[in-house]
Amino acid sequence: MVLDSTNTRRRDLLRGAGALGAVGVSTLAGCIGDPNDDNGDDEDFDTVQFGVLEPFTGDFADLAEERHQGELLAIEHVNESDEFDFEIEFEDYDTQLNAEDGIQAANQAIERDGAQFLTGAISSSVALAINEVALENEVIYTPGAADVSITGSNCNEYVFRFETSTAQIAEVVAQWTAENLGGRVMYSLADYAYGHSVKEEFEGRMQNLTDEYEDVETVTPSEGATDFEAFITQLSGSADDADALVVGATGGHLIRFLLQAYERGLHDEIPIVTTTGSFAVVRGGAGEAAQGIYSGTRYVPGLETGTNPEFVSDYEDEYGAPPDNFSRVGYGSIMMVAQGIQAAGSRNPDTVRAELSGMSYESIFGDVTLRECDQQATNPVWMAENVAPDDGGDVADVELLTELDGDEAAPDCEDTGCEL
Repeated sequence: MVLDSTNTRRRDLLRGAGALGAVGVSTLAGCIGDPNDDNGDDEDFDTVQFGVLEPFTGDFADLAEERHQGELLAIEHVNESDEFDFEIEFEDYDTQLNAEDGIQAANQAIERDGAQFLTGAISSSVALAINEVALENEVIYTPGAADVSITGSNCNEYVFRFETSTAQIAEVVAQWTAENLGGRVMYSLADYAYGHSVKEEFEGRMQNLTDEYEDVETVTPSEGATDFEAFITQLSGSADDADALVVGATGGHLIRFLLQAYERGLHDEIPIVTTTGSFAVVRGGAGEAAQGIYSGTRYVPGLETGTNPEFVSDYEDEYGAPPDNFSRVGYGSIMMVAQGIQAAGSRNPDTVRAELSGMSYESIFGDVTLRECDQQATNPVWMAENVAPDDGGDVADVELLTELDGDEAAPDCEDTGCEL
């Protein structure tokens, strides 16, 4: 569903940005024209229309809020910068957490509001559905989800991803786990695309890294599970036979699992390894239950790379708190496409697509490339431990343990399953 552009969330997030037009809220979508029209001479276009598709309600609402703040900051930067010869106009749409709502939102953005570019959707299942909408309508889509198949077996020429994929995270998590914990693994996987992707990517790498790899136990709670008692009991019963528990989940699901596992003492029985446990929203929601766990890490605000120091400073000035992973994904996705539009000198998705594919550009991570073979950004990744904070509070700090650069983390093109 489309969000009312005057609702409280929007008014709060737009504080300090001046008049609504300065950050690109579109109330004049009808004047944009055909999404595939170059408006005659490319030099004549002065606006581009984005559809911002996020799960503003449901289990990922906090993540969506964080991502949206990054998106708004990027739009403000584009619209106020002399670097870009155009301004971004946009509407917000609530994808919730199911593919049908995501498809409806994407179609509204394109058909009703003239969007040439789509961004968002944190749920991998929703993002995969929007992949198809982008292909059918020939508009650019930058997903906010990490499932490998988005830029793998379900890739298409209109999808470009700045979010770090599960394959990139699995590379650093598997290497570190094999070297530091061992090869006997238990899994708790949220029962949807992302959770199963975690196991597929992690397991394949562990099998190559160690002859001792063994899947000791696997449980698959539903995506929206609230009671993990039976699953934790099952895992606890196998803990003596395993070296690590890998949890493939994010958002509210991971928070609830960690809280209940901590209460049952599972943290003391087995090292817990996650793929998203370093996210600020997870650390904040789980409190002490997030301390002592290990996590593949996509981003921390203290990085001294690329444009990140400026991004962090501007974000803190705007929102009074540092950015986290989803903030940087929202920001980076918009900035990536904006640079492609500027380089192409066109708002035509086909023209921009040709420019983005294989493009190297300056990001918050420094120079990254959108690989021609799968149109995935070559982001660095880290392994980290959530440690007790120096201030004595409950919210864990993130201590980086090891890093893989973008080329080391990226899977070989022939292994992605992507055919462009």
